[in-house]
Amino acid sequence: MSKTPITHDDGRCRCGWCGVDPLYVNYHDTEWGVPEWDDRALFEKLILDGFQAGLSWITILRKRDNFRKAFDGFEPQKIVRYTPKKLDALMQNEGIIRNKAKIHGTVANARGWLEIMETEKGGFSGYLWNYVDGKPLKNGWSSLKQVPAETAVSQALSKDLRKRGFTFVGPTIVYAFMQAVGMVNDHLVECYRHKQVARAKRPG
Repeated sequence: MSKTPITHDDGRCRCGWCGVDPLYVNYHDTEWGVPEWDDRALFEKLILDGFQAGLSWITILRKRDNFRKAFDGFEPQKIVRYTPKKLDALMQNEGIIRNKAKIHGTVANARGWLEIMETEKGGFSGYLWNYVDGKPLKNGWSSLKQVPAETAVSQALSKDLRKRGFTFVGPTIVYAFMQAVGMVNDHLVECYRHKQVARAKRPG
């Protein structure tokens, strides 16, 4: 993984972490860093970032469709009703990451999501975005070596999520999540997506 931007065959300069794998490059170009406001989509991304712990993100990307099918489209209302039989079936599913703590943690996180949806103004999206005052934090890094693994904001959010019963939401995982869903723009300044993402507007 390159620490500095790289120029691809199409002439575009991109963050070095995506390499040249077409799946990874497409994810970098179309999803990573784009502000996400949908409650369910944010839940899905948080869960997948938790499953990534100890692994590479490309591993999760390659299994994402399997995850979506296995976890009923990441609908928290369905996940909270998972029975021991369903959880056992997930542990036998070779298409996902078969980690018992992470699978059971998904149910706990679904409960936490539902509670936030009921109690927080703006639902899960509003709850998360309040940590950055409702708009993406804009950084200007030139190398991955400058990008922090966690921040005071990710530490605070991580602490509160854990207080609410969420699992696999340490400050490093939370910061990776914040980067992915556009709460912070960490595309390197030479990357062609840096300016594009910075211009993204909230729908409606």
